[in-house]
Amino acid sequence: MDTGFVYHDDYLKHDTGAHPESAERLVHIMSELKEAGVTEKMKKVLPVKASKEQIAYVHTDAYMKGVERMSKEGGGLLDPDTPLCSDSYEIALLSAGGVIKATDEVMNDSNNLKHIFALVRPPGHHATWNRGRGFCIFNNIAIAAEHLKRRYCANRILIVDWDVHHGNGTQEVFFDDPSVLYFSTHQYPHYPGTGWIDEVGKGEGDGFTVNVPLPAGTDDAGYLYALNNVLVPIAKEFEPEFVLVSAGFDAHVADPLASMNVTALGFGLFMDLIKEIAEKSCKGKIVIALEGGYNRDAIAKSTVSVFNSLLSRREKGRADMVSRGVVERVEEIKKVQRRYWSI
Repeated sequence: MDTGFVYHDDYLKHDTGAHPESAERLVHIMSELKEAGVTEKMKKVLPVKASKEQIAYVHTDAYMKGVERMSKEGGGLLDPDTPLCSDSYEIALLSAGGVIKATDEVMNDSNNLKHIFALVRPPGHHATWNRGRGFCIFNNIAIAAEHLKRRYCANRILIVDWDVHHGNGTQEVFFDDPSVLYFSTHQYPHYPGTGWIDEVGKGEGDGFTVNVPLPAGTDDAGYLYALNNVLVPIAKEFEPEFVLVSAGFDAHVADPLASMNVTALGFGLFMDLIKEIAEKSCKGKIVIALEGGYNRDAIAKSTVSVFNSLLSRREKGRADMVSRGVVERVEEIKKVQRRYWSI
């Protein structure tokens, strides 16, 4: 058994009311996993709360205290899109801690776990050093990357973010850091408005941010074309020691908050490709953190598809034509990235 998942019912306590990022997302995911017989084939990993010191790897003390205070006072809004309830601070600690726990489990060779999907909420990739936004409180994936650097002395971490929204928070955290290669596919233009091809990092991190802004309507074939022509050659050259994935399922054709045409099967095909990268460079070490996805049926089926990939139970995708718009965009990206990579 080399695949695991992180989950705890306490994640449902982050009560957002009638909000797209609701507890029902996880309820539907867990129901679909059980119905598909997936959970019995994996190790369940129980999360523990991240410490304040671990949250401080990424976030300011003032911001952390502000989130804690707002929760203790009964909740409120971090921004117009990001509600807190009285439990939200503690559950945000558990969300970040779940992804940290997953990295520890994968790094512990005696476990024989190569990949773990952390089914956590609230999500995290929009959270910056000092601000929560876009449904995100603490930046789970960024905190896990810092944990890998500090505890395990990792020097080359690849973060692949396929959420339909650009992970502005993750990019900001590592924009000047050459030890973390941040790669993002996302609909553009779209929220939060960042992630154009010329955002490539700065200082020592120049070249270690790779943005792949895709036009609305991009489907499985378009995403796979971009991943194969941009991510694969860059990752081969970078040779990551660990792969982290921000897995949002809001690029699904049925998602209400975006305009992409990815299918549930497509997400599994993305995972196949990332698995191959990890197998070649870091003995398959992958931790995946749940981000967005707001059609409950779509997010559940897409999650099963990713687990099927991790469990090597894949179907074959169709060899569809790639749109001219995607091909032209990828060529633009390659021209920019050739300053840094053999692409």
